[in-house]
Amino acid sequence: MGESRSDQGREPGAGSAEAGVTTGALARRLGVSPTTLRSWDRRYGVGPAVRSDGRHRRWMPQDVAMLEEMCRLTAAGVPPAEAAKAAKGGSDQVAPEVRTPADELGPPAPTAGAEPLGDPRQECKGLARAAVRLDAPSVEDQLTSLVTRHGVVVGWEEVMVPTLHAVGRKWESAGDRYVEVEHLLSWHISRVLHRAPGPARPGASAGGAGPVVLACVPGEQHCLPLEALHAGLVEQGLPTRMFGPAVPPEALTAAVRRLGPAAVVLWSQTRSTADRPLARHIAATSWGVKGARSHPVVLLGGPGWAGRLEPGMLRPPGLREALTALLGLAGG
Repeated sequence: MGESRSDQGREPGAGSAEAGVTTGALARRLGVSPTTLRSWDRRYGVGPAVRSDGRHRRWMPQDVAMLEEMCRLTAAGVPPAEAAKAAKGGSDQVAPEVRTPADELGPPAPTAGAEPLGDPRQECKGLARAAVRLDAPSVEDQLTSLVTRHGVVVGWEEVMVPTLHAVGRKWESAGDRYVEVEHLLSWHISRVLHRAPGPARPGASAGGAGPVVLACVPGEQHCLPLEALHAGLVEQGLPTRMFGPAVPPEALTAAVRRLGPAAVVLWSQTRSTADRPLARHIAATSWGVKGARSHPVVLLGGPGWAGRLEPGMLRPPGLREALTALLGLAGG
């Protein structure tokens, strides 16, 4: 029971309401695999009310609502058979009220100049539902497809960050219940960002200015946003050196002198780790022959640097602005 090649890439809501949605599009929306939808249909009768020609499933709005309820219940630990019965309205008992991180998601803020996602909120819900079920293969597939189709910036700002925030809010309000969900989601986001592809042709700056150095300040272990910036730079073809969390000051200074970077990005998640004397020291670190000494431009990344601006340093508010600034410094 496959789908035609022309249907596989269609997003939820594509086409007229009468035509319905394809299995692949619905699977992406719900955060499950197409195989899971077909299995639920065979085992529990949770399938489309109308089939176009006996081979191709077309899911109508009432079918989508039924599957959304099925996903909500199974994500909360209800056995699939019971969840299917409740979703179809075949149970005398009222289905339990279940709220998962996917339900905490509000409309995402629009971003300019990016390839549209169609409905970013549905992408977020699908990813959150897969994470709540601890369905690692589905989480991996959705994230990989997201970055491949829409790039690092759109994927990070419109889907990854809102989903992480939703899971984090649920974790804070539900004790330790969703800690494992947040860890699984963060790990797979990091994994996909590490595999972000570069451009077909390297950027013009690759052989010109020095690389961009990325490091967390000493004591800072929160590295995921810095990984997103690194992936965005790789995608643009800019040379980078990623040093990750909690880099000692002596090691960072030595790396700057050896590399002669165009810029150094220092990440701080909290004010307790924001080391302003270190930032000033890195900005003053020089290399090169006497009479032609150079210094790096320092970008302060993360909420830890909130407050007064450091003279001569940049503090971009987000990933998109940081990439724009670094591309400008590198001549890209």
